Amino acid sequence: MAELNFPTEIVELPSKGLIYPEGHPLRSGKVEMKYMTAREEDILTNQNYIRQGIVIDKLLQSLLITKFDYDDLLIGDKDAIMLSARILGYGKNYTFEYLGESITIDLTLLKEKSLDKSKLISTNTNEFSFVLPHTDNTITFKLLTQKDEKNIEAEIEGLKKINKEANNELTTRLKHMILSINGNYDQKSIREFVDNAFLARDSRAFREYYNAINPGVDTKIKHEFIEGVEEDVNVQFGINFFWPDA
Repeated sequence: MAELNFPTEIVELPSKGLIYPEGHPLRSGKVEMKYMTAREEDILTNQNYIRQGIVIDKLLQSLLITKFDYDDLLIGDKDAIMLSARILGYGKNYTFEYLGESITIDLTLLKEKSLDKSKLISTNTNEFSFVLPHTDNTITFKLLTQKDEKNIEAEIEGLKKINKEANNELTTRLKHMILSINGNYDQKSIREFVDNAFLARDSRAFREYYNAINPGVDTKIKHEFIEGVEEDVNVQFGINFFWPDA
């Protein structure tokens, strides 16, 4: 049997590889991935993966040619890989429903948000600094990775088992993002600060700054509705993202 050639593409990472340590496979700022096949469509319809909420991760892991620990992947880089996988698999046009209206967009027009190297505290580290505007406390923080998201989800689920009515998503996420407060890297102190001393105004300012510098894909598009009203619409990257006829 003749050897089969599978087409691949190089995907540029929005982080440019800057937060990954020297020697890491992602340090180059790019990954190689293959085109989707019938095998990947089997993954997308795997009900066990869907129930566990891991179907997209299983899909991307199957497509990636570059070998690395998937948990190391920055969430913004993951979004860029997901976007490329969708375009390579099903084309650039994507139709979805929003407020009762069908919207079709060209996915290749979504803009990349690249990491600004000057924002890093030092090279080869995932650490950034921000001065809280209303209390002048200085915090350092990291951009979340796939491993961080898994840990956050596990902690939130654990808290729900203790108190089903509790909504701890925001504070839990902040506790995993913040690395230090005024030079103090003690995790207990950070958690106490988030629970008891993090002013809502400072929390909002920090989250806005985080979103502004976080590399990834800008999923907001301008859309003019039938009534003539123009509005920002956020394109969702869910499981239906990979089914163009859904």
